[in-house]
Amino acid sequence: MVLQTATIARNTFLESIRQPIYMVIILLCGALLLLTTWGTGFSMGYSSSAEVSGDNKLLLDVGMATVYVSGMLLAAFVATAAVSREIENKTVLTVIAKPISRTSVILGKYAGVSWAMLIAVIPMLVFLLMGIRHGVMSTAADELDAPVLVFTSAAVGLALLLAAWANFFYGWPFSQTVVLALVPLSVVAYALVLVFGKEWKLQIGYIEHPILDQWEQPTGESQTRFEWPHDDFKPQILLASLAMAMSMLVLSAVAVAASTRLRQVMTIVVCCGVFLFGLLSNFFIGRHAYDNDRRSVIQTAEAPHPAEEPFRASGDTYRITLEWAPDPPMRVGDSFYYGDSPNGARLAVPPFRPFEGNAADPFALSGPGVDPGVVVTEVRGPTELTIRNVGATPARVSRPPRPGDQVFSRPTSVRPVPLALWAVIPNMQNFWLVDAVTQTSAIPASHIVRLALYGVGQVVALLSLAVILFQRRDVG
Repeated sequence: MVLQTATIARNTFLESIRQPIYMVIILLCGALLLLTTWGTGFSMGYSSSAEVSGDNKLLLDVGMATVYVSGMLLAAFVATAAVSREIENKTVLTVIAKPISRTSVILGKYAGVSWAMLIAVIPMLVFLLMGIRHGVMSTAADELDAPVLVFTSAAVGLALLLAAWANFFYGWPFSQTVVLALVPLSVVAYALVLVFGKEWKLQIGYIEHPILDQWEQPTGESQTRFEWPHDDFKPQILLASLAMAMSMLVLSAVAVAASTRLRQVMTIVVCCGVFLFGLLSNFFIGRHAYDNDRRSVIQTAEAPHPAEEPFRASGDTYRITLEWAPDPPMRVGDSFYYGDSPNGARLAVPPFRPFEGNAADPFALSGPGVDPGVVVTEVRGPTELTIRNVGATPARVSRPPRPGDQVFSRPTSVRPVPLALWAVIPNMQNFWLVDAVTQTSAIPASHIVRLALYGVGQVVALLSLAVILFQRRDVG
């Protein structure tokens, strides 16, 4: 089964990249990204310490959206040609007539489409990174970035010339050769752009290494090492691009599942619908899945003693400063819940019964018969208070409070129907990390891992649906 699936995947990949629309969408995406350097100069944004600032924030937003939409359309076209068109032309019957299961056909088709999508995403994202390096032409006095223009034009020009030459002399498919040549050429072009500055000055220089100062050369000079061009290399944008590439794999699964029953136009409509509704599902469905009222956000959280920092033992306390005063104000004895989600999901404090008694009396907080919980024991001002882990046995909090946590006064209630619908629909907003980049919020590696697991789950579910739809499909 593995060999059969791999063979189908290879043939699907080659058929996908040979389609003229495949090359056209990639080059069209590059042309649109070029235009964004002139059309996004009216954001009136302030500069900041983010990897992009000012008008470049709008450039990143519009550029990532361009790549996103281009990938969605490409997935629909490629999947339709790989599955729906073969069913209409009866060519898939020659495969199914052999001892090959329909499951292998779907898995092979998806693997080929996914590989073609990843190949297409590389040059599109390189074009985006080139545009970010170039920056927005906000005024007539702004100078062009010569290395970006030269290396980008050289990569595209060489790919087109090589494809034309190979097509004329060897009969190689033009679109396939263009894309396969553009992928390595675009990566090399971006690497060269990192080396040269806007005025063709080398950005990789030699600097002294303090550890190696004790080993001196015969001339008395210190050993040196290479310095990476920190300003133009954007690791957070690369992580956001990686998340977007994951979403392309999910969209490819949607397109393959839709194309098992629908033709090209309807497959594109379904992909557009899933794409748009997936971006809006948090607003239309997600906000109704959990019921809780956020009171404020933790600005600072500090334990009075190092031994209380884990916040796991009964009697441990934390001094909390809130970003704004809750309305109505929090009082001594109120329940205190916190978590990282504004809708109240994944609270760090388990549900507990409201505290009854004198919360100002330390002996009444940990005596026999006192239920575990986290309560407010002191209010020093509208935004300053002290919380305490109380009970004869402590509340089993998953972690201590930290800055940025959302504050609640009651446990979150879950609504099963909206939650189930929210989980079923692929949430494309989860893969959109541009806001984190523009708001100087670091993207942790753990979040990328969770995104990968979420994407794998969505792909498995969608491919299972595709297999079910294809099992009863008449292909004769």
